[in-house]
Amino acid sequence: MLKELLEKRDKLIADARAALDEIRKNTDEARAAELDKRHDDLMVEVDAIDVKIAREERMAKIEKDAEQRAKEARDSHRPGANGDADLGGGSVTEEDGTVTYRSAFYKFLAVGGDASDLSQEERSALRGGVASKQDLKELRAQSAGVAIAGGYTVPTELAAFIVRSMKAWGPMYDGTIVTDITTTSGHNITIPTVDDTANEAAARAENAAIVDDGSGDVVFGQKLLEAYVHATPFIRFSMELANDSAFGVEALLGDLIGERLGRIANRRNTTGTGAGQPNGIVTASSLGKTSAAAAAITFDELLDLEHSIDPAYRVSPKCRYMFNDGTLLALRKLKDSEGRYIWQAGNVQQGVPASLNGRPYSINQHMDGLAAAKKPVIFGDLGKYFVRKVGSPLVGVMRERFWPDLGIAGLIRFDGELSDTAAVKHLLTAA
Repeated sequence: MLKELLEKRDKLIADARAALDEIRKNTDEARAAELDKRHDDLMVEVDAIDVKIAREERMAKIEKDAEQRAKEARDSHRPGANGDADLGGGSVTEEDGTVTYRSAFYKFLAVGGDASDLSQEERSALRGGVASKQDLKELRAQSAGVAIAGGYTVPTELAAFIVRSMKAWGPMYDGTIVTDITTTSGHNITIPTVDDTANEAAARAENAAIVDDGSGDVVFGQKLLEAYVHATPFIRFSMELANDSAFGVEALLGDLIGERLGRIANRRNTTGTGAGQPNGIVTASSLGKTSAAAAAITFDELLDLEHSIDPAYRVSPKCRYMFNDGTLLALRKLKDSEGRYIWQAGNVQQGVPASLNGRPYSINQHMDGLAAAKKPVIFGDLGKYFVRKVGSPLVGVMRERFWPDLGIAGLIRFDGELSDTAAVKHLLTAA
């Protein structure tokens, strides 16, 4: 299946390129419009196949992980082995008789969120599994009306699913693109800022005194990173599904909660105003280039945007473009002065990402599209954007309100700030 998708993707890209190549200066307007539409339709199919490829690769990993967990369970005779786990009331233990947090957590779901159905050891394991009790105390004190305050933290496996899903939703929570800082508590922290790119050493004559007039002093600033709380609405989770899926629930909850948390995290870290919320990277970026048109960008304007960034930032491994999918569609049609397309498809099988003018890019659906007086493209060292994360995601489980079903909600605390506004710049479309 995966091989067929990859082959189909390569053929569609070749056909799309052929459609654009057929457009010449003497091509009549109707035919040019037809070819242009064919290119767009084919690239939409490519995007759809990319989603399917990612899904197939993700499912293969999930199935492999599930198979490994099942093998471990059979080897150690843990609950869930051979499908004969006691999910209704028996003790959930390891082979040596100890109760683990993970097994107690899933039994808690399987019995409908009723802690009275757990043994004393299992309840103790749940209470002991909270990663930071101090964090929860702070949360209760600061947000007494939050219904999920005091909920159980997710097991490590589930936390990984949630974070992975958040990264998949948008690039602004991905530590390989931005710089992430994880703290165990939510107190405010500061990051020092400095732009020293304009300063350099000077020639010194023999026996001359070194200049000491203050001109060489470094001017430091600082940015504050707080810990804003964001929570999902409750997700209804049926008793039957809890019972039937207790030991394969990581992927389900990871997708449901991770996507919802991922949307708000990506949105806030992209276009947040900085007032009671993160200062988004687009909001914080400085002007690099203003386009001549309101709904179009030229290759020359992209070059101007690239070179508005100091070369010291352009060599950073985290230097890249960022724009939404609609803008990408327009940029795929641009050619350089030699008639070569500046968008390169990359190689999915070899892990080579697509590029724009030789630069990597990230798709961010929370960025503006091509319209008047918008910021549809940013470029620069995205590693200068700091995302502060407080601990792991929290999951709150409530039974009484939704009985006999469960209500499950996720919560995260984070902030974001651009430490150096000269490192990331935006293209502004004409008004």
